[in-house]
Amino acid sequence: MSDGFATRAIHAGQEPDPHTGSVIVPIHATSTYAQDGVGGLREGYEYSRTGNPTRTALETCLASLESGRHGRAFASGMSATDVALRSLCRPGDHIVIPNDAYGGTFRLIDKVLRHWGIEHTPVPLSDVDAVRAAIRPNTKVLWCETPTNPLLNIADIAALAQVAHGAGAKLVVDNTFASPYLQNPLELGADVVLHSTTKYVGGHSDVVGGALVTNSDELAEQFAFLQNGGGAVPGPFDAWLTLRGVKTLALRMEKHSDNAERVVEVLTRHPKVTKVYYPGLPEHPGHDVAAKQMRRFGGMISFTVAGGEQAALDVCSRTRLFTLAESLGGVESLIEHPGRMTHASTAGSLLQVPADLVRISVGIEDGEDLVEDLRSALG
Repeated sequence: MSDGFATRAIHAGQEPDPHTGSVIVPIHATSTYAQDGVGGLREGYEYSRTGNPTRTALETCLASLESGRHGRAFASGMSATDVALRSLCRPGDHIVIPNDAYGGTFRLIDKVLRHWGIEHTPVPLSDVDAVRAAIRPNTKVLWCETPTNPLLNIADIAALAQVAHGAGAKLVVDNTFASPYLQNPLELGADVVLHSTTKYVGGHSDVVGGALVTNSDELAEQFAFLQNGGGAVPGPFDAWLTLRGVKTLALRMEKHSDNAERVVEVLTRHPKVTKVYYPGLPEHPGHDVAAKQMRRFGGMISFTVAGGEQAALDVCSRTRLFTLAESLGGVESLIEHPGRMTHASTAGSLLQVPADLVRISVGIEDGEDLVEDLRSALG
């Protein structure tokens, strides 16, 4: 019988230190390791870019939480994205991406990889027929976010896995918005799961990181090669902070979801809110799919306001508890204007977001305080 999620979050890869009995994984602040003769490595460690025991503990834990065999940690979510795409693609290859992909992912693909001969096509991933039509003979990757950032669209992971594998491509799922607690894409047929561990996994807005998890031995080897060869690795203290955050992920995600549901209830009735994007709403077009593949609907909400862009900017400037800031998934609530902030790189493209859109990351404060803060900001 396998352990439950919260148990694995606390114990997977985190056995007490055999030398001291420390119940918390030590921060191995070292760059190199003594060898017992040339090539005589102790437990396989030689240099901390290649491997570090604190990082190994984090990678083991994340793999367990995503039901994967292999985990690799990186210095940021974008460095993990870069490694995944460079492992899976070569010049002349093609990628299918969401038509509302995260701005940083779009920037990497459109502004960097495009110059290396990698093509991409944005499509609404909720439309499986549109995805199938976008597949080309040279398509190597179907890149999926669900829920998407910032429009909270939902993709059917199992259906997309069938499309990708039927075309000989790999399905990569950015699971950052859901977290491993709410959704496990590998169990639904995905080949790779990606996280910006900066967000819900770390959960405290105090560390930047990323991760890739897979069940494929071949892909794991490629990720490890580029992790070492490219060198975008987290330091031991970063790995330790992320591992500490993971321990409370189950509790936090329940509270994030509780508060988000309360906020959505108020926003949907507010006269100055013209539309609410949240997969927990029965009228959300992806609600049924989300209910099938997610445990709950998470803490991310987007909404549009009457009065256009300036009205949206005004709401962002008036909150007291919702801090105006980029990022998401921390214990504190955040608010942002995607068009001017996280998704500015999509301006003028097919991925451009509505100018009157506001995105909020609902934290774990008292829910009624958050509701009153938004009521006051909306006026």
